[in-house]
Formats: sequence, C-alpha cells, structure tokens
Amino acid sequence: MREGYEGTGPGAITPDGCAVELYARLPVGDEPDIIAAAVPAGAHILELGSGVGRVTHALLERGFTVTAVDESADMLARVRGARTICGPIETLDLGETFDVVMLASFLVHAGDEDVRRGLLRTCARHVAEDGCVLIQREGADYHTNVPRERVDPSGFTVRISSVEPAGEGVHSVHAEYVFPDAVWTQTFLSRPLTKDQFESALAEAGLRVDRYLTPDGIWVRAVPVG
Repeated sequence: MREGYEGTGPGAITPDGCAVELYARLPVGDEPDIIAAAVPAGAHILELGSGVGRVTHALLERGFTVTAVDESADMLARVRGARTICGPIETLDLGETFDVVMLASFLVHAGDEDVRRGLLRTCARHVAEDGCVLIQREGADYHTNVPRERVDPSGFTVRISSVEPAGEGVHSVHAEYVFPDAVWTQTFLSRPLTKDQFESALAEAGLRVDRYLTPDGIWVRAVPVG
C-alpha cells in the first residue's frame, strides 16, 4: 500500500486503496456520453487508469477502440474486449500515439507533484499531433463541502466523510461506499488545483486547454501545444 493510501472491505485492494469488487459494482454515469461528444467517432482511445473497465466497456459499446492501462492486474482482469497493459501510468511509454488519451478518476490531483507531472507527460507523449487529451478534474467544492453524501439510484450511498490537511497543499480524503450487503472505505491523498494551477500544469507538459466540456469544469479537452 502506498504511504497515505488505505482501503478496507471485501476483496482485493489496490496500492492506492481502491477495492476491485467495489469498482466492479459501480454503475457508469454520464462519462461515456461526455467523451463520445468530444472526440471523433471510432477513435482509438488510450484510457489511463481504466480500473475494471467501468467506462471502457461503455466506450467499446459505442464503437471506440480502447487500450486500457492500469497498475493493478486484479483490476485489468475484469476488462473485456480491450487491449490491456499493466504498469505504472507515470512511466508508460508505448512508442505509439492515439487519437484520444484519457486521464479520468481525478488522477491529475495526485498528491505527489512528481507523479502528476509524470501522468501529464504520459498523456502528451501518447497523443497524436491532431489528437486530444480528456482530463477529469475535481469539482470546485470537492475539498470544502464536507461531509457530504449521495444516494445512488441503484441503492448504495457514497459518502466523503472527511478531508484533512496532509502537508504541503495536500489533503487526506476519506470516502465510504455503503451497500446493503457490504461496506468499502478508501483513504487517499489529493492536491487541490485552481483553474490557473491546472492550466499551468498542462502547459508544463506541453498541453493546453481546448475547451471545458461541462459547465462545472470537471471534464476538460486539452490538445498538444504547437
């Protein structure tokens, strides 16, 4: 387990505290629709941090080709219909480029700034000159509207129970997922980024914002500079 990260509950837990069985249960939201509206039909997508394929499978159903990358073999074992690559995202170098590179799950908010730089360099390294990078950011009140919870229509509760300072601009976030038959928790490190800080981080990696895809600014389409 990585320092500052922890997970509890039934089944395998990844080094960043994610529970494989939990993510296999989570429904896909509006992410596939947002992605499909922002990229060419039939694009080849490099999905960084695919997990069990929650979004992967929905994209495949929409006619996209997906290469799914995750550091957890337990997660990737659940992916069907996509090429899978197991390994750290921040050092990935496949020697090829893609129409679309996707960095979801708030990975851009990695607590370790060197990891964040590596993630964004991986995005820039693998996107075609005329391609795009889709990034999911935290919402504006992610670290301040706490505690909060949401009851999913399918019958489980997601709760952000605490956000505590963890040094040098990093917060320790504790999340709970309560199902009728099981409970999972995850504690992880997250670095809040203002819009300016986010865009500066992109620029450092050779990327720039093309447009914000959602009114809340959570989903972003970026393109290579130059």
